[in-house]
Amino acid sequence: MKEINIFCFGFGQVAKNFIKKLGIEKYNINLSTTSRSESSKETFEGIDYNSYLFNSDKFDQNLVVKLKEADHILVSIPPKNEEDLVLKNFSKFLESSKVKWITYLSATSVYGDHKGEWVNENSKTNPISNKGVARLKAENSWISLEKNNKLPVQIFRLSGIYSNEKNILVRLKSGDVKLINKKDHYFSRIHVDDIANILFKSLSKFKSGEIYNLSDDKPSSSKEITLYGAKMLNIENIENIEVHAIKSEMLKNFYNESKKVSNKKVKNYFNYNLMFPSYIEGLNYIRDNFI
Repeated sequence: MKEINIFCFGFGQVAKNFIKKLGIEKYNINLSTTSRSESSKETFEGIDYNSYLFNSDKFDQNLVVKLKEADHILVSIPPKNEEDLVLKNFSKFLESSKVKWITYLSATSVYGDHKGEWVNENSKTNPISNKGVARLKAENSWISLEKNNKLPVQIFRLSGIYSNEKNILVRLKSGDVKLINKKDHYFSRIHVDDIANILFKSLSKFKSGEIYNLSDDKPSSSKEITLYGAKMLNIENIENIEVHAIKSEMLKNFYNESKKVSNKKVKNYFNYNLMFPSYIEGLNYIRDNFI
């Protein structure tokens, strides 16, 4: 049985699905995580692990021991005040560690708006949202750490994540969806299981200093996906609103950016075929198994 000693900064849906994948692949998993809550002993998928307090103000000193033992580190904590909290608190340790795999989960918001055109890993990064600016700054900090200390770091830029639990079908059923009218607005998404599978592939085919986009094959408008989901569930008469009527700042930022995110690099390098090449396969699977 393969052994893995993994430290997860943050333990949200991506980290959990990755750990689940490791379990499916029969790994013996030594797991430690962080949380904004007080330190505690937890169990996930039959794995007993320690969850350590870590927020922008303080952290449980005991986590340093576990961090020193880790051979794999997954970082899914977003920046705070344009600063990467992991590097702020632990860069000195990382510089002298024996870790062989560090993965930083970033976001495609680093590209900003490209007027609906395709972007790839060589495209200009011109973030326009505060979150996108902070993500790019964090990426650059991780790249500097990799170059200056010859540390094994890869970056995955994640598109909009959906899962079997969190998706447009669930939102439609709750009545919490409006159709936003904005012409030629494209965005990309990816199912969390595909993220977990690609993370797993990278364990055996790791190349330090690389950046990969994680997205499916079919960038689409939010309206297109909503209408497809509504048809699946026989829901009619969804409220239409114009983009200028949006009140949520986060949603406004979403509609300020339009781009199609290419996944060619990640699929080619890891020789990976997506489980869910588009929202069509993803939503059909969710409806048939979870709705």
